[in-house]
Amino acid sequence: MGNREDLLAGAKRCLLEKGYGRTTARDIASSAGVSLAAIGYHYGSKDALLTQAMMEAMGEWGDELGRVLAALGEETDPRERFVAAWDKVVESFTEHRGLWAVQIEILAQMEHSPELREVLGGAQKEARLGLSAMFQGVPEVPDTPDELARGAFYQALLAGLATQWLVSPELAPDGKEFLEGLRLVGAAVLPAAGTRSAAG
Repeated sequence: MGNREDLLAGAKRCLLEKGYGRTTARDIASSAGVSLAAIGYHYGSKDALLTQAMMEAMGEWGDELGRVLAALGEETDPRERFVAAWDKVVESFTEHRGLWAVQIEILAQMEHSPELREVLGGAQKEARLGLSAMFQGVPEVPDTPDELARGAFYQALLAGLATQWLVSPELAPDGKEFLEGLRLVGAAVLPAAGTRSAAG
C-alpha cells in the first residue's frame, strides 16, 4: 500500500481503538507508519481523513452484512427473513461495537463541524438505496421514491436499534420483537391511512 492507503487503514484502527475525539494526527501517523505531513498532503486535515475512514468502515460493514443477508435466500418467508435479517444485524453489532460507538460520537460532532455535516448529508441518498437493497437481499435497487422511502425506513430502524443496543444490549429488541412492533404499528396505521386515502 502507498501512504494514502496506509493512512486510511491507520485512521480506521485509531477510530475503533480510541474514538473520533481522542484520536490525534500523531496517533494516525504512528499507526500508519508515515509522517505527520502525509496527512495534510493526502487528505487535507485529520478530520477529513477520519471522516473518510468512517465512511469506508461503514461501507465495509454494509458489504459484509449484505453478503450475510443475501445468503438468507429470497425464497424464505418474508416474515422469517425479516426476523433473521435483524438478528444478523444485532450479531454484527457485537462484532463491530467500536464502529457503531464511534458513529454515534461522530454524529454528535456534526453540531460543531459544517464540513462533517455536509459529507454525511451527501451520503444519505446512497446509504438509503444501499440499505434498501441489502435488506431485500439484492445487489442494487433503482433510484426511485419507493426505494428511497424503504431505505429511509430501514435507516431509522437501524440507527434506533444501534443506539438501544449500545446503551443496553440485553434490552435491545431482537428480530421477533421488531416484527411484532411492525405488525402492531402497521395494524394501527395502515387501515387508517387507507381509509383517509379512499375518502380523499
